[in-house]
Amino acid sequence: MSISFDSRRWECVIENSEAWWKGELKRPLMQFYIPGRDPERPEPSVPFNPITAFYDRSVSAEEIVDAWDYQLACTEFLGDAFPYVWPNFGPGVTAAFVGANLELGNNTVWFHPNHIEEITHLDFKFDPDNYWFLRIKDICKAAAERWNGSVQVSTTDIGGALDIISSFRPAENLLFDLVDDPDTVKRLTWQVHDIWWSYFEEFAVLMEKTNPGFTSWTPIFSKGSSYMLQCDFSAMISPDMFEEFALPELQASCKRMVNPFYHLDGPGEIPHLDHLLSISELKGIQWVPTKGPADMKNWPELYRKIRNAGKLIQIAGTPDVLDAVVEQLGSGEGIVFIGTADSADAAMECLRRHGA
Repeated sequence: MSISFDSRRWECVIENSEAWWKGELKRPLMQFYIPGRDPERPEPSVPFNPITAFYDRSVSAEEIVDAWDYQLACTEFLGDAFPYVWPNFGPGVTAAFVGANLELGNNTVWFHPNHIEEITHLDFKFDPDNYWFLRIKDICKAAAERWNGSVQVSTTDIGGALDIISSFRPAENLLFDLVDDPDTVKRLTWQVHDIWWSYFEEFAVLMEKTNPGFTSWTPIFSKGSSYMLQCDFSAMISPDMFEEFALPELQASCKRMVNPFYHLDGPGEIPHLDHLLSISELKGIQWVPTKGPADMKNWPELYRKIRNAGKLIQIAGTPDVLDAVVEQLGSGEGIVFIGTADSADAAMECLRRHGA
């Protein structure tokens, strides 16, 4: 196999990741994915596309996996990085699983209903025969057969309950529903919760014999069940509404996972941080500032609040971002850093500086 990663390195990734989750790793987890390695294999007939949904239906699962394989073969995995792939069919593809139209946009994917129903007319059901669900399953099966566990296959972005509902009640519709018909919103939230878990478990069972562990759309490795939970819709509601409509479902999902994480997407979601930190089972917070990774250096109070609550932190960016956050917190313990660097040498220097 031309991917430059062996079983010994996988053992290190698993060992360090498990120690990090337990709070026993006295340094940050640090991942650098450096392109430019000689792949030692021919280029594939189908080029790599980071948005898997963009592949035409005529492109086979095996061709998609071969494109992934070539991309991985061109990559150096430094520090705690590891080979992984992510079937990217857009944020919250569960909406497509339960009947929304999947529409390709400009480097993104959107989900829209055929027409906007009144919220009282909505009724979601698990559909094992949905085209998009079967397409992703086929790709995951092909990946398992190709790599037999030497590459981690991430769970597709199955979204969050209120985000999925908002695909069927777009714009201000769901906001009005919270006030006009809160009971129906809550009914649908728990309905989507059950469906979400059905799809999550389908993918988990499909990959359990070959996957080293669990990752979602961000590569935080976990031996036990894990996912990056989210509620992007929450940026438009108050903390009281978050407590009423979002928090109970998030608490229930956290109780069902070994290592749940949460995607805090921009300053609009910061008012809900206290509620999130109150979830005892939630292991950590991924902070994504709207101004981009360079802005991650500018939130020391946020990081201190998360750490003081006993939670882990995920950040991303160039080495100077990690340097700044570690200095602000006094240590790198409990941080997972998804890094980018101009060169392998720059990445290696960062790894040495922080104890890896």
